[in-house]
Amino acid sequence: MAKHWSDMPAAVLQALRQGTVIPAHPLALTEARQFDPARQQALTRYYVDAGAGGLAVGVHTTQFAIREVGLYEPVLKLAAETAAAWTDRSLIRIGGLAGRTAQACREAQVASGLDYHAGLLSLAAMKGASEDELIEHCTAVAREIPLVGFYLQPSVGGIRLSFDFWRRFAAIENVVAIKMAPFNRYATLDVVRGVVAAKAEDRVTLYTGNDDHIVADLVTPYTLMRDGKPVTVRIKGGLLGHWSVWVQAAVQLLQRCQAEAAKPAVSAELLALDGQVTDCNSALFDVAHAFHGCIAGCHEILRRQGLLRGIWCLDPNEGLSSGQAEELTRVAQAYPHLTDDAFVAANLARWLEGDRTTALKELAA
Repeated sequence: MAKHWSDMPAAVLQALRQGTVIPAHPLALTEARQFDPARQQALTRYYVDAGAGGLAVGVHTTQFAIREVGLYEPVLKLAAETAAAWTDRSLIRIGGLAGRTAQACREAQVASGLDYHAGLLSLAAMKGASEDELIEHCTAVAREIPLVGFYLQPSVGGIRLSFDFWRRFAAIENVVAIKMAPFNRYATLDVVRGVVAAKAEDRVTLYTGNDDHIVADLVTPYTLMRDGKPVTVRIKGGLLGHWSVWVQAAVQLLQRCQAEAAKPAVSAELLALDGQVTDCNSALFDVAHAFHGCIAGCHEILRRQGLLRGIWCLDPNEGLSSGQAEELTRVAQAYPHLTDDAFVAANLARWLEGDRTTALKELAA
């Protein structure tokens, strides 16, 4: 149970700081929009075998509405138990935290009690709060679990957060990372500047959540001035909804980005992948319809691969937009090197079988 980042297992903290692939875990449902634990378990096994270094559960891609239907704790519990039973690797477990202060603290206690290492804190419920109130909120939650900051894009419910907020947030001693997902270059730079200004770059690891700019985020050195001297920081890994699909390819992509980022120059071939990955994301996240189908788009890829039975979301109004399925087909055909269909096909039966534990049977009841 990690109440402070210094309590985290050394291997987990090292992996977090080196940078890794952390899929934002979707929610598997039946056609009746009830929890499907067998398919949920299969997704977790897929992410483990694909080489992901962690799991983010109870986050935007898992659907914030799990809290309203009593699934928050069961979903986090199943992911943790499945991963522990499937691998002896030290996976980073990050639980999504939402709501106003009392709720977020309760969720942090649940996640910590389930042996999650950190909490990804959404501030969407704090709309209208002052910056002082936001920092007070974050500080309170940080007393319960190490925090990963979350800059969620406003178009899907996030709020605009200033450089000064991020400077103050990074100064909170139990903050270990920040997922930057404003889908905005200026706002992303506010986060980087804030971490540097707080002199927190050795403690706070930067992760991209900018699904529209993944490769460029991972290979760009950010060199900023502090006290008259240059300070260079990098975005080390990704915690992404986009990386809930085609995960083996994502792991290979991150490894390549990290290898080339260590060289004096990044190849034009790798830079060209930035546009290709973004094109894939435009279909996955339904950019043409203001991100309406962003969760359903990821579900559709997993459905086509056989990991999910369907694309159902808790909200019946969430689904694919007109033309989105065709766009998903287009990008999958155009960029087969960014997919992992063969890998999934070769392992799907194994992920869907195995012992049905008592806990799993109880969840299915």
